[in-house]
Amino acid sequence: MNLRVQPCESLHGSVTTPGDKSISHRALLLGAIAEGVSVVRGWLPAADCQATLDAVRALGMTIDQPLSTELVIYGRGLYGLRSPGSDAAIDCQGSGTTMRLLAGVLAGQTFTATLDGHAGLRHRPMERVASPLRQMGATVETHDGCPPLTISGGDLQGIDYAMPVASAQVKSAVLLAGLYAQGETVVRQPGPTRDHTERMLKAQGVRLRERDNIITLTPPPQPLAPNSLTVPADFSSAAFPLVAALLAPDSDLTLEGIGINPTRTGLLDVLQRMGAQVALGNEREQGGEPVADLAIRPSQIHGIVVCGDTVVRMIDEFPILAVAASQAQGETIVRDASELRLKESDRIATIAAELRKMGADIEEQDDGFAIQGPVRLRGARVQCHGDHRLAMALVVAGLVADGETIVEGSQAIADSFPGFVNLMRGLGAAIDGT
Repeated sequence: MNLRVQPCESLHGSVTTPGDKSISHRALLLGAIAEGVSVVRGWLPAADCQATLDAVRALGMTIDQPLSTELVIYGRGLYGLRSPGSDAAIDCQGSGTTMRLLAGVLAGQTFTATLDGHAGLRHRPMERVASPLRQMGATVETHDGCPPLTISGGDLQGIDYAMPVASAQVKSAVLLAGLYAQGETVVRQPGPTRDHTERMLKAQGVRLRERDNIITLTPPPQPLAPNSLTVPADFSSAAFPLVAALLAPDSDLTLEGIGINPTRTGLLDVLQRMGAQVALGNEREQGGEPVADLAIRPSQIHGIVVCGDTVVRMIDEFPILAVAASQAQGETIVRDASELRLKESDRIATIAAELRKMGADIEEQDDGFAIQGPVRLRGARVQCHGDHRLAMALVVAGLVADGETIVEGSQAIADSFPGFVNLMRGLGAAIDGT
């Protein structure tokens, strides 16, 4: 599917974005290995989360879905999963989160299972998960370091693991395997990563200690308690209408109930440093996570340097940051972000290539990019390279460009934000399918 995008002078309204994708994955998987019934409201019915739902069902779990955004999970405990059969690979579709987190759970099972996915997922690195799981005692086979993964659970032992790269998915996989291990599991992070797994495990009765980016998990002596929650709205999804409202000159937008977990809001901090007018109000807690309403006003922003720990806290938001930077006064430099080359697309290369088509002054670097602004973007025909976040960023670029923009392959948006186009239309954006 392609989208035709016209320039937009203003976005107006009060809306919320769908449930947080990272929390939706984890709430489903942790509910499956709890003992008892968990109810998850506000679950994200996007393609990536559906991959986790299908995978858990393939492992024998019963999950009702009375609404598209509500799950009732009948957990059977840590060892309640069932073998899918020796010839049946579990299809993770395009979801790296599904594959990496599920690998941690499968490492502690008594059967062998294979995790596979579509062509894009088969190019993503999995040794970063396989290596610590092997150290714990599981047998994990990869294909030149990439999927498919074949995992045979073993008698796991806790390890003291220093992650070479800050990754919430790797950390979560090791902590999940640690639930099945003898002795404590220690994970040492090189920098802060999203902590949704830790928050949920604590709510389910698991003993976790956290200090100076070191997490210590003690295997639970009792089954995990069920954990019913309402998933906060996804900040990563909110980033797209947020930046669009900053750049469209006559906008007045409020985003309601957005998750503001500090391990996720690096983009918010960066935009405010750039001069963006984003005010937080009605701060509260939902599902064990901090949330707030965000009031956005059009802003004159300026370029800055983004590097270090901030990069991990906004690793999913660099496509939309690049669009904002193209309209900022001066130079914006991104460093320490080589991980972007290992996402759904090589986001450094694809961001640079597609925004150049629209006239952006962007220079690709090994671990990031440099953008000179402001530049008046021009409408163009652009490709999303199967990358949902790049697709949405290009739509926002089209809203502030001169002339019409065609975003090709925009069906990828459904991976994380299936209602994106309708939400943007409701705010006043002129977006049509072609």
